[in-house]
Amino acid sequence: MTRDFVPGSPFALLSEAETAAWYAYMKVHLRLEYELNRQLRADSGISLADYHVLVALTSVPGGRMRVTDLAIRIGWERSRLSHHLKRMRDRGLVETGTAADDRRVTEVVLSDAGWETLRQAAPDHVGFVREAFLDALGVDEQAQLTTLLERVYDTLVEKGSLPRPDDHP
Repeated sequence: MTRDFVPGSPFALLSEAETAAWYAYMKVHLRLEYELNRQLRADSGISLADYHVLVALTSVPGGRMRVTDLAIRIGWERSRLSHHLKRMRDRGLVETGTAADDRRVTEVVLSDAGWETLRQAAPDHVGFVREAFLDALGVDEQAQLTTLLERVYDTLVEKGSLPRPDDHP
């Protein structure tokens, strides 16, 4: 399929195959984020952003993490995360405070309500992920997709500005 571009379009700098791959990725990425957010809000009353924070906090013992490390883990700017954490704290999903080992550092911890919200949200969310994403692929295709996405992720870490999170070996 040949694509016509507006003169000066940055996509005119990509080959047809590169453009097709990038557009396919962007279509899936944008639609998937919309649908995941819609599903979580409808079924659990939380946003996809809330879910990202809650899940990231479960990746460490005790559900406690420095705000800077959490921002790196989910790929957000620290200021965006700080504002979002305030809203989550106001809803009782997380607690924030200073770190015991360094009073200059702010930590965030999953509250009991946050753990319970995640426990209740997870089954419907995972069901939707399976139905809307994983079931579209065979087992071999899932393995191929995993390999390809891990390669892209490694390149992003290498070329990007955020360090690799501790729990992403």
